[in-house]
Amino acid sequence: MEYHLFFDLDRTLWDFNQNSKCALKILFKNYVKINYNISFDSFYKCYVRINESFWDKYRKNQIEKSDLRVNRFRDTFLEFGIDDDILVNQFSDGYVELSPYQTILFPNVINVLKELKSLNYKMHIITNGFEEVQYIKLKNSGLIDFFQTVVCSEEINSLKPSPKIFNHALKKANADLNNSVMIGDDYVADIIGAEKSGFKVLHFVPDKGTQIIHQNNFKDFSELISKINKIFN
Repeated sequence: MEYHLFFDLDRTLWDFNQNSKCALKILFKNYVKINYNISFDSFYKCYVRINESFWDKYRKNQIEKSDLRVNRFRDTFLEFGIDDDILVNQFSDGYVELSPYQTILFPNVINVLKELKSLNYKMHIITNGFEEVQYIKLKNSGLIDFFQTVVCSEEINSLKPSPKIFNHALKKANADLNNSVMIGDDYVADIIGAEKSGFKVLHFVPDKGTQIIHQNNFKDFSELISKINKIFN
């Protein structure tokens, strides 16, 4: 029997927070530091809060992709009293250009994926991220060759936690629910969404401050293989 592992990408394999911060630091140094009296830490904290609110609206289909990309930066700068369309566009365009080329993964990811591949697990990606940047991340961080299929929300016009994207991913992988596990960090999008679609799940919880944790969880990728074995055996 073939066993299929479906992974989320951002904040599960690819360390979104660290990679995003690296890209923002470069942009901040180039466009903000020399012109405005703002610290990067205060800018970053504000951006993270606003970015999360925009992603929440995007997941609920309340805003378009273009609104998210531009207005998260516009609203961040407005909180510092800066109303500058040129600066907003420099960040909006620059972030999309820089962030997917960052390559920080969570500890032990590559070694564990190598072992899973050697054990003949079939591995796949399901992501809500934008298609044009997700493939860059996968290629530049050395992940792409581990995965047989990649499903981005835009190709099916459906975001996790909708059953539509999970069902599409299952069909694309030619997999069966009985031998499939969804692995991700987002309790609602990855875990609840996958469970409602009939998947077995493993909740990645690297942050000790996470409030809601599924009973099937792991904190480091070094634990993953033993957790998978428990699910299938």
